Amino acid sequence: MTVISTGSSTPTSSYGRAAGPGRPARPARPAVSELRLAAFASHRRAVIPLGPLTLLAGSSGTGKSTALRAYEALARLAAGDPLEDVFADPSAWVPERAGADAQGRRGFRLGCTVQGPAGPVRLDLAVQAEPTLRVVGERLSDGGETLLSTALRDPGRSAVQAAWYTAGAVPVTRAPFPDDRLGTALLPLRVAGTTDGELRVLAAAEQVVVALRSAFVCDPQPRRMRATVPVGEGRLTSSCDNLAEVLYRTRSQCAQRHARLVASAHTGCAGEVTGLTAELLGDGTVQARTERGPGYSTPLGRLGDGELRYLAFAVVLQAGPHVLVVDPAAEVPSAMQSLTLLADGLDRSLDTRQTGELLALAASICAAGHMRLLATVTEATAAAARGAGGVTVVDLAP
Repeated sequence: MTVISTGSSTPTSSYGRAAGPGRPARPARPAVSELRLAAFASHRRAVIPLGPLTLLAGSSGTGKSTALRAYEALARLAAGDPLEDVFADPSAWVPERAGADAQGRRGFRLGCTVQGPAGPVRLDLAVQAEPTLRVVGERLSDGGETLLSTALRDPGRSAVQAAWYTAGAVPVTRAPFPDDRLGTALLPLRVAGTTDGELRVLAAAEQVVVALRSAFVCDPQPRRMRATVPVGEGRLTSSCDNLAEVLYRTRSQCAQRHARLVASAHTGCAGEVTGLTAELLGDGTVQARTERGPGYSTPLGRLGDGELRYLAFAVVLQAGPHVLVVDPAAEVPSAMQSLTLLADGLDRSLDTRQTGELLALAASICAAGHMRLLATVTEATAAAARGAGGVTVVDLAP
């Protein structure tokens, strides 16, 4: 798999720490800067650079959606999900022509690099898919030095042998870890942090976990967005099927944010849009409407697919994580985190004007550092975005 990066995104001063003499700037917020798919489905030795706003392009079959699935898998593992939940069909991620070893074992490998206050930290993971699903190896490293490594020593036990850097009286600590969890996510629960070495390990692990788990898969489904919805907690789902209820909950919370959202709706929808409202109906459900002028409005259900998808992405980008069904690291201040939106087919159903406006909005928001976007797009969108400020286009080729 060949990866060609075009375009660039330079972190702004609000995203990075000021650099001192001889010391490069380090991002204040942890962020995944590179996705590595050493052997994952159709990808082999693929290295995908990631910026604040990254678009994956390429012909059909080049693995654009697969790359997003890999990122999502790492995010879920960092949040503590077990392997069997993350990889429900593990054999699907094994490279098609990968042969089994003498014991009939096959698997896949993936990883990432996370930039942050601790510097660049690498995470590499090897997973056995057949005959049983389990972690067989993991490596957390910083500056080429291994901070954590795990290995399968006894196939008869549901555990891997973990070793992490201590730099104390005993240079390395060893202990068994479960073979169905990401060891890096378990380190904060297992390392006391009493030596400089342990503090370094904890800083690296926490940086990776914070960056990965702050992710939200966004795939607006217009057919599910048109119906009225019951009142709930006001947090948007991945399909955005409860967009009306979110608008009902949030439209009075911040007049400035709501005004920006109305402006986005006016840009992305056909005809004039002067407001967005949501009303509680007699049956306890909520219906959203676009105001078209004095005494005239259109129910959300009458909007086109492209209009609904554009509006949903605009809400996600402008409202932020507090209205999304996402579980960021609660122990880390929100100012030190950035939410990554994963969107497969960002430009699906959108016309050229809508796509351009949405990318301009995303670039503006992502430049501030508190939100990032990784999306797959068509070649037409990628061609228009190449060279645009704040956008990184990554071409995937066989």
